[in-house]
Amino acid sequence: MEEQKKLIIIDSNSLIHRAFHALPPLTTRKGELINAVYGFCLVFLKILRELQPDYVVATFDFPGPTIRHKEFKEYKAKRPKAPAELYSQIPKVKEILKAFNVNFLEKQGFEADDLIATICQKTQKQQIFPEIQIYILTGDSDACQLINKNIKIYTLGRRIKEEIIYDENKIKEKFGLLPSQMNDFKALAGDPSDNIPGATGIGKKTAIELLKNFESLENLYKKIEKGETEKLRPRILDILIKNKEQVFLSRQLVQARFDVPIDFEIDNYKFANFDSQTVKKIFEDFGFRSLIARIPNEKKN
Repeated sequence: MEEQKKLIIIDSNSLIHRAFHALPPLTTRKGELINAVYGFCLVFLKILRELQPDYVVATFDFPGPTIRHKEFKEYKAKRPKAPAELYSQIPKVKEILKAFNVNFLEKQGFEADDLIATICQKTQKQQIFPEIQIYILTGDSDACQLINKNIKIYTLGRRIKEEIIYDENKIKEKFGLLPSQMNDFKALAGDPSDNIPGATGIGKKTAIELLKNFESLENLYKKIEKGETEKLRPRILDILIKNKEQVFLSRQLVQARFDVPIDFEIDNYKFANFDSQTVKKIFEDFGFRSLIARIPNEKKN
C-alpha cells in the first residue's frame, strides 16, 4: 500500500505574529530585529523534521481591506496595528521560503485563512491520491473549522517551542464540539481579537452549552421561532432574539472562504530541489547558526 502523502500549508502571518510576541528581541549584525524570522524558522524546521512533507505551500495575508471589511466596517478595528519592526521581517521570511524552494500565495481582498480553505478544498477535489494528509501550520486556532479526518491543525502552545496538533478528537476534548460547530461557536461567543461581536452577553461556556443542546444556529433559531424554548433560560432567550442579525453576521465573518480565485495544482508545490548551501548562507547572515544543523537533507524529484 502506498504511503499517505503529506501537504503542509503555512499560515505565515499568524506564525510570524506569534513568534514576534513570544520571543525576546534578536538582531542581526546590522542591528535589524529578526526575532519573528527566527521563531518562524524554529517551528518550520521542526515540522519539516517531524512530518517530512511531500508538499509545502505558504500563504500570506495581502495588505489592505478584505472582503470582510465590506461586510462589517468594524472588522478587526480594535486590533492594535502591529509595529513596523514586525512587518519589516516578512520579506526575510519570504527570502527563506524561496531558499527552501517553497512557493507562497497571497491574494488581494482575501486573508490567508481563505487561501488555506481554498487550497484544502482544491487538493481534496483533485484526488491525485486516494487520500492526502493536510497539516495547517498556524499560530492560532481559526482554521479549526476545516478539520476533518484528513486535515489537522499544527499550532503553537503557550511557548513557541511547544505544539498542539488538533484533530477531530482534540476539538471534542477541548470544546466538547465538532469542528463543523466551531463557526457557530464563534458566532455566539464572538472573537475580540477580530472584533467579531457575537451575541452580546453570551460567553464561551454558554455558547458551548447551546450548541450541545441545539447542534447548530439554524436549529437553535428554528426552535425559538416555534416557541420550543423550554431549554433556554429567559435571559439567554432574550439575548438570542435581540442579537439574531448580529449572530449570523458574525458567523459570516468567521467562515473561511473556499472561492479564492487561484490556480492550485499540488504538483507545483513539491518539497524538493532546494539548495541547502543557500539556506545555510542565509542562516549565517541572519546569525541563526544554531539552526544550521537542523536544515533537512535535500529532497530530489
